[in-house]
Amino acid sequence: MRLRIKVTISPMRQAGLAGLMSLAMLALLTLPAFAEESQPNWQISANPSYSRGDYGGDTTTSVLYLPFSVKRLFSFGELSVTVPFVTISSNDLITFVGGDRSGGGGSNSGSGSSNSGSGSSGQADDDEDDDDIDDDDDEFTTKRTKKTESGLGDVTLSARYYLLDEQEWLPSINVTGRIKFPTANEKKGLGSGEFDEGLGVELAKSLTRDLILYLDGGYTFLGDPKGRNFRNQWNYDVGLGYYLTDNLRTSVFYEEFRAVVKGIPNPRDVYGDLNYRITKTIRVNVGGFVGLSESAADFGLSGGLRFRF
Repeated sequence: MRLRIKVTISPMRQAGLAGLMSLAMLALLTLPAFAEESQPNWQISANPSYSRGDYGGDTTTSVLYLPFSVKRLFSFGELSVTVPFVTISSNDLITFVGGDRSGGGGSNSGSGSSNSGSGSSGQADDDEDDDDIDDDDDEFTTKRTKKTESGLGDVTLSARYYLLDEQEWLPSINVTGRIKFPTANEKKGLGSGEFDEGLGVELAKSLTRDLILYLDGGYTFLGDPKGRNFRNQWNYDVGLGYYLTDNLRTSVFYEEFRAVVKGIPNPRDVYGDLNYRITKTIRVNVGGFVGLSESAADFGLSGGLRFRF
């Protein structure tokens, strides 16, 4: 932890990631020219979220996360780009690892403070890293003063493939993938300055006409910023969705994420939302969660608007 070594992505890995992004963007632009049965559509959405908590520590951190997404819909899957804006307020040293909550089920809240194991990291894992704090009393006081940072977050490229449609005894199965690009200002703590890559699986099964069972899981390979040694993060959630009307669905999920900092309890929470279809092309949703473990945010609120054309 005392070594002042910048962790970087190897040239080979950078080339591979750049190539993957290029292929994905090429597919985004050219796939509509394929067979008519794919019937592609566009979707734009905004899904702001706010979370707050002390994460079991002595300071409180609040995070406002505002992601804007453009998604290409195909008969076999989806491809999307998300550009977020982040505001973090805390009197601890924060590194925002990222993630958004866009409707529950397999999505990290992305918020956290120095004692959080989910979305960010500060001094909780730095007992051996005292050199990062200057001996000068004025600088120490400055670092501990309540501070707010805002700016562009880490851009993500995500894909979802519809592997299996729901059948009589089988659930629907989707496979997901995600690359997070280090576009945020790491000096402000708005991002880690490193690439992250994740894979996931989503299952859904109708139990009755109106009741749906959800089970999701994922694994994210986290890049290590300077002076940190993040653990790769697995996550899962299990939930139920119920159609109150043909256009209004409510859902509730239990979620758990592996703590990215060793020695901290895994963040766990209960998340619920309402999703309303205004028209065939417009949907709105509101949601919120309550933390169940000390390393999770105390609470969070979210909302969203989606438009398809």
